[in-house]
Amino acid sequence: MSALQCLTFLFLFLLLQVATPASPLPLDRRRRVLDNSNHSNFAKHPRRVVFPVNRGSCDLFAGEWVRDETYPLYRAEECGGGMIDPGFDCQTYGRPDSDYLKFRWKPFNCDVPSRFNGVKFLQEMRNKTIMFVGDSLGRNQWESLMCMITSSAPFIHTHIIHEDPLSTFKILDYDVKVSFYRAPYLVNIEKIHGKTTLKLDEISVDASDAWRTADVLLFNTGHWWSHTGSLRGWEQMEIGGRYYGDMDRLVAMRKGLTTWSDWVLRYTNSPLTRVFFLSVSPTHYNPNEWTSGATASTITQGGKTCYGQTKPFSGTSYPTSSYVDQKKVIDQVVKEMKSHVSLMDISMLSALRIDGHPSIYSGDLNPSLKKNPDRSSDCSHWCLPGLPDTWNQLFYAALLF
Repeated sequence: MSALQCLTFLFLFLLLQVATPASPLPLDRRRRVLDNSNHSNFAKHPRRVVFPVNRGSCDLFAGEWVRDETYPLYRAEECGGGMIDPGFDCQTYGRPDSDYLKFRWKPFNCDVPSRFNGVKFLQEMRNKTIMFVGDSLGRNQWESLMCMITSSAPFIHTHIIHEDPLSTFKILDYDVKVSFYRAPYLVNIEKIHGKTTLKLDEISVDASDAWRTADVLLFNTGHWWSHTGSLRGWEQMEIGGRYYGDMDRLVAMRKGLTTWSDWVLRYTNSPLTRVFFLSVSPTHYNPNEWTSGATASTITQGGKTCYGQTKPFSGTSYPTSSYVDQKKVIDQVVKEMKSHVSLMDISMLSALRIDGHPSIYSGDLNPSLKKNPDRSSDCSHWCLPGLPDTWNQLFYAALLF
């Protein structure tokens, strides 16, 4: 074969290789490639900060509640056994109205995904652990996310483990864990000299070890810092070996959050770890906050609580609330951390939902207690389905979009 023939043969061979389409990957291999692509989307913006200040793109937390007949995102019976605590399951335990389920949060200057996509969420979170850490409001949100996942990805295999302080919901098909770690103050609390002691400058070893296993962490705290009397969860506070019977609660909260922020800066410096903080969830025990000039005994059939409220507060801002001072402490601590934590500022949008609490429609109350709404209503937690679904919708948008 001459040199010219060799060159011609080589040219035709290369041309044929370019023109022939590549063989398709086996189906399972193509899935792995797709999942790896989704997986990389999660890490693309590992420190995207979601501050309430509008930075020219999207302020998720400034908006209004609009009626949406396609809501709620799921029904309580779609969640399966053991997912919703009786205290949050308002429809099952007798709440007669349902209009409170028909409202969707609409930011003023941008759109969020109208529906939570459980399959997309699980693809993005494959082989990862999402952990909620905090008080019972964190548990409220954790249970909401479990329901949102199972209702929008109904053919998955799951397993749930309820323990204290760590409970875990496993989605076996994707090797995803969605956990809740109970830590009402975030900092350590233990018995010292026979007294329950809140250690403001310490994170427990067990908590630290558990939190460090997570790829996504969402913290919250707030309500427990203001409890007094029999509701107070401690007998003394401790800082640096010194003990205090009590102190200014905002000072104590700031010290505890500073300890938490030091932990975050020390142990979550990997660019693949996402850290969020949920701002204070407001309570609605005082109708004077939302009814100008009225007396607490003449507002609704419930009188002095949120009982009887069936619609959101009208407007885009809430007049006043006791949560404001705690919110300022959280805002300051998170701001000082710069880009390490994304703030989910749900306080105002939640304050507008005077209709969203369980009040007396809780499986935790016996019939005699339900007869006295003024004393028995729960105006701290939220019904499921309900407001925490919106928190998770915004969490979903902040995390993946």
